[in-house]
Amino acid sequence: MTAISAHSVRRSLPALSGQTGYILLLFGVTALLMPLSRFVSPSLGSWSTVSAILVISSMLVLVGFGQGLVILVGELDLSIASVIALTGVLTTAWLGESPSLVTFLEILAIAVLIGVLNGIGVTVLKVPSFIMTLGSQLIVAGIALGYTKGTVPGTTPRFLGDLMLGKVLGVPTPILLLIGIAVVGFVIQRYTVFGRRLYAVGGNRATAAIAGVHVNRMIVGAFAVSSLCAALTGMLLVGYGGGATLGMGDGYFLPSIAVVVVGGSSILGGRGNYLGTVAATIFLQTISTLIQALGISQGWQTFIYGCLIIAVVGLLKRDLATKAGRLLTRPGKS
Repeated sequence: MTAISAHSVRRSLPALSGQTGYILLLFGVTALLMPLSRFVSPSLGSWSTVSAILVISSMLVLVGFGQGLVILVGELDLSIASVIALTGVLTTAWLGESPSLVTFLEILAIAVLIGVLNGIGVTVLKVPSFIMTLGSQLIVAGIALGYTKGTVPGTTPRFLGDLMLGKVLGVPTPILLLIGIAVVGFVIQRYTVFGRRLYAVGGNRATAAIAGVHVNRMIVGAFAVSSLCAALTGMLLVGYGGGATLGMGDGYFLPSIAVVVVGGSSILGGRGNYLGTVAATIFLQTISTLIQALGISQGWQTFIYGCLIIAVVGLLKRDLATKAGRLLTRPGKS
């Protein structure tokens, strides 16, 4: 091959940025871990285990999308766990007794209102998002506890159970949901006006405002979408678990942030790729499954899980991913 033709081929191929290389590396490591996990336990590499990992990941991928948008504008949403729990409670109490589209939309509207109030508190009242959403987390949790008095009423709506426990052509429905959420989330974040403006706000708010972007509206919108995603996650959890509990959202409190950060997004805002969040979700869920299979106590599981997150962000992201991107884009010999 001549130098000219080799150069033409390289130009025709999309260049892999450090972030793209990192995402591909995450997917690749996960793909290797799944079959290699058979050395830990013969059942781990089976399709049933892989399927279970993807099913559980489908809900974290959804809540991670909303959290990712908030992080994209340089904020944090710590109210997600309570929104999930409140939505789950209302789903069984209201939607389980009399399933209807109006009731379904009413529950989602309550969640969106919580997100809007969070956004207004951050933008208008100038309360730091960490404090604002932590406060609303406690308020919403208190409302859920007061409403239920400790006992969650109602039943699981049948359509949610059918959705989360059903299969299409032998494939669990939640896996198809995961794929759909990944595609829609990526398109919204990367190619819509809303997504591009979020990047602009996260990159430089002053510059975004000069360019005509209504910064406060975009931040409020990000919080609203985050609460909406948390509400939908709560509904899916009700269908998957067959009921609601007041602590059903606790397992998403920190993981919703971890998957976004491990996925390559900057906690300071302005940089991120939703496919990275998807890759990080499946990767961390696979790691969590392996740790549990080793029979380690819960305390040490949490310790190891935290160390792995730090290791991935501190080492893999900054070093190996960059080298992988350079290796894949290195010019070939003519």
